[in-house]
Amino acid sequence: MTLSFIIPGLDEATSEKVIGILQERLSREQEAALVLKHAHWNVAGPNFIAVHEMLDPQVDEVLAMADETAERIAALGGSPSGRPDDIVRFRTWPKFELEGRQNTLEYLRALDAYYDSFIKDDREAIKELDDLDVISSNIVQDHVLKLEQFQWFMRSFLID
Repeated sequence: MTLSFIIPGLDEATSEKVIGILQERLSREQEAALVLKHAHWNVAGPNFIAVHEMLDPQVDEVLAMADETAERIAALGGSPSGRPDDIVRFRTWPKFELEGRQNTLEYLRALDAYYDSFIKDDREAIKELDDLDVISSNIVQDHVLKLEQFQWFMRSFLID
C-alpha cells in the first residue's frame, strides 16, 4: 500500500497495519448498515412498528461510524475502500443469512447474533490497536459502546 503521508508519531509499517485493521472495520460497518436496513424493510408481526422504527436510527449511527472510520483511514494517509465489492473482499465474518419477510423475533435473534460477532471482532481490533495507535483504538471503543447499546435494545424484546 502506498500512503499519501505519515502522521507524526507513527511509522509507515504501523500506519499500514492500523489502516488494515480499520479497513476491515469499515467494511463491517458498511455491511451492518445494509443488514439493518434489510431487517427494517422485512420485519413483520408482533412489535412490527417498534422494531421497524428502532432500526432506522441504528442504520444512521452505523453509517456515521463508517464515515468516522473512513476518515481516520484517510487521516493516516490511506485510501478507504468503500465500494460494494470491497465489503465482500474484506469480509472475515459470517454472512447474515436471514432473508425475506420474517417475524420480528426471528430478525431480532439473527441481529443479536450478528451484533455478537460484530462487537467481538471490534473488541479484538481494539486489543490490536491499543498497542499500535491509541487514537484509532479510541474510535473503535466509541463504536463498541454504541453497538452494545443497540444490542441491549434488541435483547430487551427477546426477554421471556
